[in-house]
Amino acid sequence: MTEPWLHIVGIGEEGLAGLLPATRAIVEAAEVIVGGDRHHDLSSAIAAERVAWPSPFDALIDMLRGFKGRRVVVLATGDPLWFSVGARIGRAIDPAEIVYHPQLSAFQLAAARMGWSLADVETLTVHGRPVEQMIAFIQPGARLLILTTGAQTPAQIAGFLTERGFGGSKMTVLAAMGGEREARFDGTAQDWNHTVPAFNTLAVDCVAAPDAALLPRVPGLADDMFRHDGTMTKQEVRAATLAKLMPMRGALLWDIGCGCGSVAVEWMRAARYARAIGIEPRADRRAMAAANALALGTPRLELIEGQVPEALTGLAAPDAVFIGGGLSIETFDAAWEALRPLGRLVCNAVTLESEAVLIALHKAHGGQLVKLQVNRAEPVGNLTGWRPLMPVTQWSVIKR
Repeated sequence: MTEPWLHIVGIGEEGLAGLLPATRAIVEAAEVIVGGDRHHDLSSAIAAERVAWPSPFDALIDMLRGFKGRRVVVLATGDPLWFSVGARIGRAIDPAEIVYHPQLSAFQLAAARMGWSLADVETLTVHGRPVEQMIAFIQPGARLLILTTGAQTPAQIAGFLTERGFGGSKMTVLAAMGGEREARFDGTAQDWNHTVPAFNTLAVDCVAAPDAALLPRVPGLADDMFRHDGTMTKQEVRAATLAKLMPMRGALLWDIGCGCGSVAVEWMRAARYARAIGIEPRADRRAMAAANALALGTPRLELIEGQVPEALTGLAAPDAVFIGGGLSIETFDAAWEALRPLGRLVCNAVTLESEAVLIALHKAHGGQLVKLQVNRAEPVGNLTGWRPLMPVTQWSVIKR
């Protein structure tokens, strides 16, 4: 049986005094202590070999494996398995070789300071990540607890809120929670002007103005929420398309012929940690897709230049594929071969030629073939009439 050799210890502002006696004994007995400057400062009373986080950080796992056979402690902030280094280590090193020692997390402390039920808030991190990803969580009445990436982050988030009509949102920055230097800064997004410590947690109580942008995470955002050149998967068809693609936590979408990125962006918004690769040959449309990803809170959208099916070679295997452009039997074959088991594939066609391809694919592979017809009410002189959008033939299938 594998014996644990690596201890990952959460530590708070109280330092060693905040650790359980058994946990403190493990830290005191360590031969090697790994952590950031702050962690070493909090545990400076213990004599051990001190090792800083490596640069680049990806070298951490190899470095830790090199210490195997010695008494090794990694110090992390709060709960090592909640948006922290412990989860990353546990994905690379057998968990049977690790013992975790959690401390109160920043989220628990912040919720207690705010008097918020932790079960009723969204917990996010933008620490070391694009700050724009929090935009997807701006909703009327939402409460957010955010691990920030530095002193400038609250002001950036205040800007995102104000731009979207949430300037009246209440913001509180909490720093050094649980320690002698604990500090609190309160304000609203539209008036935020505090200078705050670099290491902080931000609480946001979202308040929507009457004209605020409503951006639900359920697919089907209004078309005018996207920059586009007129060629895009329209709102009603997009909602039906995403329903068939079934966004799931951490799942990867290939958006083939992604255009302005509307399907890929909504896929990523709809499920936490969902990923997407957009394949688009036109540079102007890739630029629009990148701008939409930033504006709508999915900055990790990956965009690739190329023609299909050649551009699909070497990409990570997808959990879902949407073919909105570049449809051909060859493109389908390449995507179908790469698609994971239980993967979902959806193709939309507006031309007779593309529809004929979908009819042939439906006959060969089964699935569901539907015709989507949308009419929108628009002015006709002084009156109102129905204006039809181009009908869309949609084929969807699950890889069994």
